[in-house]
Amino acid sequence: MVNKYLPTSLELALNILANEVVTPYAGGTDLMIKPDENVTYLFLNKITEMKNIVEDEEYIRIGAACSFTDIIESNLVPNILKEASAEIAAPAIRNLGTIGGNICNGSAKADSALILFAANSKLRLVSNKGERVIPITEFYLGRKRTCMHSDELLVEILMSKTGLNNYYYKKVGARNALAIARVSFAGVLNVENGKITNCSTAFGAVSDVIIRRADIDVMLSGKTIEEAKIVKEDYLKKYDHEIVPIRGRISAEYRKTVCMNLLRDFLESNGI
Repeated sequence: MVNKYLPTSLELALNILANEVVTPYAGGTDLMIKPDENVTYLFLNKITEMKNIVEDEEYIRIGAACSFTDIIESNLVPNILKEASAEIAAPAIRNLGTIGGNICNGSAKADSALILFAANSKLRLVSNKGERVIPITEFYLGRKRTCMHSDELLVEILMSKTGLNNYYYKKVGARNALAIARVSFAGVLNVENGKITNCSTAFGAVSDVIIRRADIDVMLSGKTIEEAKIVKEDYLKKYDHEIVPIRGRISAEYRKTVCMNLLRDFLESNGI
């Protein structure tokens, strides 16, 4: 017998979370792999605030309980996230699996998290004591570890409304469908008045956490494309030094080579 709470409001869900030992979920696609009859679940899929995709003056606000199908079909979601979402598993999984679950698993292989890193997105975490909005880069502490408190829920993902049109996304897997990434890469480059105003890159499935090195990417900011070409090799050398892949089913050397090839291709696709 599986015990489950079915709150229909965020307030009720947070009160349950603060007073009971429960496992929150919305889609449950990962929980299906290893169901546990001794766990009490907190089902979040009936909470409207976590199912909406809306916009304000600055952000596209994506409810954490939105499925990947919801994201793909939304007119508000940036194409970079739609493209990555469309490559997740199969339609049946995309219909159930949620972006919040993908993020909260704490995996460096999470397809949506990679995009949110490159897009400099933020997460809205809420408890019955209050809420905080943090950059997604601060959310991950290590493999399967996040900074989310036991009484908090990830309620919304905040993506910028601008600056995400010129993007690059590649996922390298063992096959074309139903593939877990061996290496994935996303990059965004913005040019205004002839100068690079933003360069942001992210590497997934390489280390314990998604690699996002804003301190290296800033080397290209404020430069023209021609000026960026001059510092290109120094930029690449810094990444070559900083990317230290973990070993897994495939070699660290393979992952390193693929990372650097994707980074070079991203630059070349932008004329650098």
